[in-house]
Amino acid sequence: MPYVIADDLPDAPAGQRFRALLDRPQILQMPGAHLGIAALLAKQAGFESLYMSGAAMSATMGLPDLGMITVDDVAFHIRQVARASGLPILVDGDTGYGEALNVMHMVRTFEEAGAGAVHLEDQLLPKKCGHLNDKKLADARDMAAKVAAARKARKHLYIIARTDAVASEGMDAAVARAQMYLDAGADAIFPEALVTREMFAEFARRMPGVKLLANMTEFGRTPFFTAQEFQDLGYAMVIWPVSHLRIAAKAMEELYAAINRDGGTMKMLDRMQTRAQLYATIGYHDYEALDSSLVATVIPEGMPQP
Repeated sequence: MPYVIADDLPDAPAGQRFRALLDRPQILQMPGAHLGIAALLAKQAGFESLYMSGAAMSATMGLPDLGMITVDDVAFHIRQVARASGLPILVDGDTGYGEALNVMHMVRTFEEAGAGAVHLEDQLLPKKCGHLNDKKLADARDMAAKVAAARKARKHLYIIARTDAVASEGMDAAVARAQMYLDAGADAIFPEALVTREMFAEFARRMPGVKLLANMTEFGRTPFFTAQEFQDLGYAMVIWPVSHLRIAAKAMEELYAAINRDGGTMKMLDRMQTRAQLYATIGYHDYEALDSSLVATVIPEGMPQP
């Protein structure tokens, strides 16, 4: 049943519910889900929190992940995912869409839309995927000012500071930046694009007691690790940011090729959800039942007498 018409709508803010999930000993697993239907499918699979990737949102809009989308673009996606699933969401905040005041606006907008957490990164525009080369880093003090602005603006949003410094400045610099961001008010740290098990272990060892986020993206610089392996390395959270989009885009590519080749979709039916399966996913009949249970409008007849 879709969360929007369930009887157990959450009373606690999304940020508080996100923190509660992190208080548990097991690693928090967050698959990417930036569309309402993806959120429903992930929730049905048993996930308790979701991740929204800027790269996935950009690609859905037909754009590269170069910091081109806006706060309002992202808020549109947050609202549908939060409304559909009722789950606390970690949202990619890129570089904060500007300087300190822009970051404060972003935090307030994301909270109002239903986000539970956000991560900010210490790149300069045009920002790049963390697993690409030639990333340009912001001054650590400027990034710390953004983190402090986010902390000041938030009511409940959980703030994660991402550093891309390992690739260009080395491990010592990345750890120093992370500590500066924690001192500025970050709740957790996201060390991006670590390339070996030893690097993940070293970063965690040098950040004792700090909640850390790992990124398990495909076709990047990080080798495949399972959630349990990341937990054993000292990480509290793991995301699979664009996996759902890669699967969906490949399926659409194959569908369009089949239509063009075969003149129809008859050879692709076994790859599709049936109508019944789709209706079950989106709760079609639950909405129908809710609609029929509403009180019918009573239209007055004539004018009342004085």
